[in-house]
Amino acid sequence: MKKKTRISRPSGLPRDAERLCWLAKGLAQSGSRIEDRYWERLLSETVRALLEAGDEAAIERALDHLYQSELQAYEELSDVLDSEAETLADFDKSHDLVLVAAPVLAWSRFQIPARPIPQAVRENLRVHLGAHIFAAGVKFALFDYLFSPDQLPEGFVATRRWLQAAGKDALAGRDHAVDRDALPESAVFLSDIRYVLVAAAAPKEGPIFTWQEAEGDREFAFDQWRKQAGPVLAQIMPGCGTETELPDAYFTASRKANRDARPFAIHAAIAFLAAEADIAASHLRAVVAPCESQGEFEYRIGLALKHGGQVVHGVPWPLLGADETEAEAQRQIQETLKAVGIQDVVTLRRTLPLEFCEDCGAPLFPNAEGELVHAELPAQEEDEGDTTGHTPSGPRYLH
Repeated sequence: MKKKTRISRPSGLPRDAERLCWLAKGLAQSGSRIEDRYWERLLSETVRALLEAGDEAAIERALDHLYQSELQAYEELSDVLDSEAETLADFDKSHDLVLVAAPVLAWSRFQIPARPIPQAVRENLRVHLGAHIFAAGVKFALFDYLFSPDQLPEGFVATRRWLQAAGKDALAGRDHAVDRDALPESAVFLSDIRYVLVAAAAPKEGPIFTWQEAEGDREFAFDQWRKQAGPVLAQIMPGCGTETELPDAYFTASRKANRDARPFAIHAAIAFLAAEADIAASHLRAVVAPCESQGEFEYRIGLALKHGGQVVHGVPWPLLGADETEAEAQRQIQETLKAVGIQDVVTLRRTLPLEFCEDCGAPLFPNAEGELVHAELPAQEEDEGDTTGHTPSGPRYLH
């Protein structure tokens, strides 16, 4: 009798996390589309069961383990988790449900609002969503709140539950009321992201978005959304500079917004310095430094005066996603700095520690001497009301 092969399991992991790792590795190592479908079905069923049980801990343990040991398996598990959290197949006999996010990049010298969306604005947005984003036959529920990142669902389990809660409203084609009392306060940053959320009910096996239809085009849809919906969203964000992103499946849209927020933060910093301190980009030197501590890596960009060298602002540029390289990040940073008019760029070769201000927790930024310092506007040194001399909070610190 042939001896049964024992499946090796990652040491120290709970049983459910072990199974997730095994299935994700099987999918990553698959050699054919037929085998892919086998692993995908088992992995999706296992993930779905854990999400319904609310077992976020097992999911996080599996992700952490695979990120350290098997990056391809980590990506496969992440893809399935995204899909199962942001979609509900067979929500009813004729529809699948998808959570869609419409991000807006914003900056302001004042405060970027996170707020209820007035009915008139919701009605206008519904018109543009129906005309430019959603395919014919798609019903949807527009969440009646403009969310900050602090107010979005925390984790895969919560994301799926938000979608489930809005399902009936989507099928009825009515807006979804958000429990505003349950939302946390929004942190204040110079530049940040805001989100419009939509639960979309698509006919089974039919298209969700207009660009899936015959002769549909993603770029055309984005252009129309930006032109038509952008001014509508700007109405509820007074005093803000905004950049509208294309609505897409929740995790895809969120990740793209996080990536786009990094160059947007540099543009926002230059606009802020010009408006607040009359400092033009041509008077600035950018100091770019790689920073790392305890396995966390990012670039920090200090914006310093050419004359005197004082760092007046700073922008963190974290690497997002396992596939993003340092070379790619450096290229994007250089291109963005050039685009905003900064020609004097110093890139430090030595890796600095990831340090934060002990008083306020803000990240410290490099000067040309390779030191990490707190950003300070020159005018604030004479402001008796500001005892720290610190520049107002910069962009949201992305993870």
